[in-house]
Amino acid sequence: MVLTALSKNVSVSCAADVRLAADRQATTTSSRGRTDVTASTKVIHAGTLLADASQGPERQQSVLIEGERIKAVSPGFIDPPAGASLIDLRDKFVLAGLIDCHVHLMAQFGPKLRLQTVEDSDPKTGFNAAHHAALTLAAGFTTVRDVGAIGNPEVIFALRGAIAERKVAGPRVLCVGAVISPTGGHGQTYGYRHDVCACVQSASGRCDGADDCRRAVRRQVSHGADAIKFVATGGVLSDIKAGVDQQFIREEIQAIVDTAHALGRRVSAHAHGTAGINAALEAGVDSIEHGSFMDDRSIELFLKNGAFHVPTIIAGVTVLEMAAGGSGLSEAQAAKARTVGLKIKEALARSYKAGVAIAFGTDMGVGPHGQNAREFRLMTEAGMSAPDAIKAATVTAAKLLDISDDAGTIAPGKSADIVAVDASPLEDITVLERMRFVMARGDVYRHGGSQP
Repeated sequence: MVLTALSKNVSVSCAADVRLAADRQATTTSSRGRTDVTASTKVIHAGTLLADASQGPERQQSVLIEGERIKAVSPGFIDPPAGASLIDLRDKFVLAGLIDCHVHLMAQFGPKLRLQTVEDSDPKTGFNAAHHAALTLAAGFTTVRDVGAIGNPEVIFALRGAIAERKVAGPRVLCVGAVISPTGGHGQTYGYRHDVCACVQSASGRCDGADDCRRAVRRQVSHGADAIKFVATGGVLSDIKAGVDQQFIREEIQAIVDTAHALGRRVSAHAHGTAGINAALEAGVDSIEHGSFMDDRSIELFLKNGAFHVPTIIAGVTVLEMAAGGSGLSEAQAAKARTVGLKIKEALARSYKAGVAIAFGTDMGVGPHGQNAREFRLMTEAGMSAPDAIKAATVTAAKLLDISDDAGTIAPGKSADIVAVDASPLEDITVLERMRFVMARGDVYRHGGSQP
């Protein structure tokens, strides 16, 4: 059974079986006979607790939660205060809610996407995005950064607000709004008549020249962007034969980075090709998304500037499989997929070995929403240890997103974002693909049942 926001009198269903319960009598049974999990004060009994992925796990711990926040973490199994509810996870491995730094909630790549792009209204796209958010939350990801609205950016901003207000089920969402891209660059719509392309994409992120790039960044911030993303290079799924190397010139990149930083926003760069990666790093970008063809100079710049690498291996693997299968990609897309798909895992192996800060990201919207945790297996195949992979999706991801005061660890004062699985992911990282308990901001969204 999946329980969603039991403390709210709202009822919304979705295919993920993540639903807001109208029945305030919905329950979670514990061995002590307490069944109400709608109380504002809750106590979790954790058989094993990984409160901080930078440290080791502890056995038999209690987490006291008041409202949306963690009040205390204590050794042993404490008795709940009067009126509080008990959540029995004594046979589970409990850890902080997972964070995905690279998703696209408004789209799901597949054979129907080309038609949906011109058929779906903004409200329909919004409902699709809400469904994708619910799937992601059910999978244990309590925070995501949406790094590029597909279509009207107002849709993702609206979803962010609705989730924050507990009107729909989903993870905490941080948004970049529209992707900053040059004319003819990655992140725009291609393959239709020019007038059709103009109808189905936002022009608010398109810019040419340093001054125009400054305006585009300021525009996103004025619309409510939490961060800024620009395309330093071409991308695989742009249906245009433009390769995957540098697109903005250095002056434009510097203007984007400087303007965003002046406005207090982190900057991420979509970057596959070497020249684009290095140009972005030299300009002071905060994170490189993908980083497929990084070289020795890239590593030097990562370490010098303290930049983060968000590898998104699963996206590369997904498009490589599509290209190999001969379906779903255009000729232009498939040609790029065959090169990027082979290099993206090697890039993580290289950056991790060199000591670059790795933040978890999947690029879901390319792969299926809700299967974000499959990235962990690919990260360990690239050479990461299981503890470091979990740290990338908790402690390090929170640092990149500037939310360490709220998320990334289980500690007093932080948001009650807590998940649990049946066994230790330190020994078998794939158990994170089978989430058993999800709490986000103090509300229980999943307790038991099969994975949707």
